[in-house]
Amino acid sequence: MTLSADLPLQLSARVPEAAREATLWLFLGVGAVLVFASLVGALLRWRLGPQNSVVANLNARIKAWWVMVAVIGLAMLGGHTGVVLLFGLVSFLALREFITLTHTRRGDHLALLACFFLFLPLQYLFVWQNWYGMFSIFVPVYAFLLMPFLACLGHDTTNFLARATQTQWGLMICVYAISHVPALLALQIPGFAERNLLLVIFLILVVQSSDVLQYVWGKLLGRRKIAPNVSPSKTLEGFLGGVASATALGAAMWWITPFTPLQAAGMALAITLMGFAGGLVMSAIKRDRGVKDWGHLIEGHGGMLDRLDSVCFSAPIFFHLVRYFFTP
Repeated sequence: MTLSADLPLQLSARVPEAAREATLWLFLGVGAVLVFASLVGALLRWRLGPQNSVVANLNARIKAWWVMVAVIGLAMLGGHTGVVLLFGLVSFLALREFITLTHTRRGDHLALLACFFLFLPLQYLFVWQNWYGMFSIFVPVYAFLLMPFLACLGHDTTNFLARATQTQWGLMICVYAISHVPALLALQIPGFAERNLLLVIFLILVVQSSDVLQYVWGKLLGRRKIAPNVSPSKTLEGFLGGVASATALGAAMWWITPFTPLQAAGMALAITLMGFAGGLVMSAIKRDRGVKDWGHLIEGHGGMLDRLDSVCFSAPIFFHLVRYFFTP
């Protein structure tokens, strides 16, 4: 595959008026929802008192969402490069959270340095360059083969297989999977030129809405737990209600995508199902480590991975579905 020297410049070109308007309306809609949520939180705080733990957690989550939406908006103003840099930073923070909860030894230091300061930057460089042939195989082939070798240079064979495997899994989830979000910007979709930013918005809104709606439906109607030893809060009723609601939301957002309403519903269903799988798997890892949250980076939400666990599984699937069905 040949690389175009001016590709980054082309990708950061000015977004068409229709795409700008669609993005503006979406952010206004999200802002309206957050304003409403903030008012509800303030009312509950006034009625139930500031000492109520549930209300305090709710208001902390709402404030955190304001910050996260603002950060995403600023990154999008930077175009292709801004979004790639944002998710590169997100991957760095997520990988740090993951590695912090694993059992590492001095012999792993060289492999870990390579993960943070070689494999991660190179993966996002390939995404920025739109070098699909490399970023699609770099981590699962080259990095996976090199990491155990680097660990061997540490001269420590204690639990070697477990240590090598957990580092590989962290790189796969936190770097490889998340990097497929900015990779959406480089897909060449006929009739959708320079509007790929809307695909990123579609993915994030649908997956994150599914998480919230599963929680709401679970609190309202939840009776039968799906995996009580893994994630006690996940119920069958919450899962069905959240997935159905998020799928309907995805279908309603078809106008910002290259999909028909039926195709948008299908895409939304696929990524919400994968998002649920991701949340369950990442919860199992937390239970194995004996912790409730991945970290404390985001007030009211835990760590970076607590917010991105569903995106980790849904982003690669969404990217490849769009690439297979909607690009030449």
